[in-house]
Amino acid sequence: MKTRTFLQAMGLGLTLPASQLFAQSASGRPIRMVVPLPAGTSNDTSTRAISPPLSQLLGQAIFVDNKAGASGVIGTMEVVRAQPDGLTLMCGSLSPLATNVAFVKNLPYDPRKDLTPIAATTVTNHVLLVRADSPIKTFADFIAHAKRNPGKVSIGHSTSVVQLQIASLNKMAGIELLPVPYKGVPPSVVDVLGGVLDATMGNPGPTIEMVKGGKVRALAVTSLKRNPNTPDWPAISETLPGFDFSSWNAIVGPANMPRELVNKIASAIAQVQKQSALINQLAAEATYPLVMGPDELKAFMAAEVAKYLRLAKESNLQPE
Repeated sequence: MKTRTFLQAMGLGLTLPASQLFAQSASGRPIRMVVPLPAGTSNDTSTRAISPPLSQLLGQAIFVDNKAGASGVIGTMEVVRAQPDGLTLMCGSLSPLATNVAFVKNLPYDPRKDLTPIAATTVTNHVLLVRADSPIKTFADFIAHAKRNPGKVSIGHSTSVVQLQIASLNKMAGIELLPVPYKGVPPSVVDVLGGVLDATMGNPGPTIEMVKGGKVRALAVTSLKRNPNTPDWPAISETLPGFDFSSWNAIVGPANMPRELVNKIASAIAQVQKQSALINQLAAEATYPLVMGPDELKAFMAAEVAKYLRLAKESNLQPE
C-alpha cells in the first residue's frame, strides 16, 4: 500500500472521544507531518532535522509530506480538514501561519482559529546579498548608493514577505529601490551573480557557502538581532532601528486537539530542541531553535498576524 493511501486509510472514521484519540496517537501510529512549502526551503530542511529525534521521543514514525502551493494554503487546508487526533500535524512557516492573512485574498482559513498551536521549532532570517565584487561593501554603502540612484537599484523578491521588507526598507531609509519579482530565490541569486540584478534577499543556509566561496557578499540580515550562526553579518536594525523580519517555523495541528495530547507533543519538541546534535545541524543552515509552548505560540501567532496586517496596510500592499 502506498504511504499516502495508507495514511488516508488510517484516518478514516476517526470520530472517537478525545481520550480515545489520545490513546490511539500514543499507541505508536505514524504521524504525517505536512510541510506546506517545497523541498529545500528552510521550512522543509528544519522540519526534516527535527522530525527524527521527535519521532524517537514520541515512539511514533513521522512521515514528512511536502504539500506545496498557493503560498502554503494547499498544505495548510489538509491539516485544517484533518481529525484532531495528533496523526496529522504541520510544521508551518511564517507565511501560512501569519502573513497569509494579510497577503492572500479570500484566504480559506484563519490560523488563529482553525489550527491548534503546539510549539515553535526554529527561527532564521533573510540576508541582503550583492555580488562579491560589487563596490557596495556594507549596508551603509547600499543605502547611500540607493539614495544616489533613486528607482534604479534593483532588488529581487519572490514572496510577499520579502516584498514587504523592501517596502519597509524604502520607508525607513528614505530610499526608492526597484523591486523585481522572481518565482524563487535561486534564480534571483543567479541574476545577482550575472550582474543582471543589483541585490536580492536570500535564505541564509545556502548563502553561507556562497559567501565563503567568494561568490556573494552578505550585507545584513533581516532579524532584529544578528543571527548567532552568522555573527559577522550585521542586522539591518543596527542602521534602521526596529527593522525586524525573522523567519520562523512552528508545529500546529487541526483545531480542537485535546490539550493533553498537545502538551505531550510540545514537551517532546522542547526536549528535542535541547539536543546538541540538532542544534549543530540547524546551525549549518544558519537556523536555531525557537522555544515556545502552546499558549506562548498562540499569542505569538496572533501578534504576528496583527503586525503584518498593519505593515501591509501602511505599505499599501493588497492581498492577491
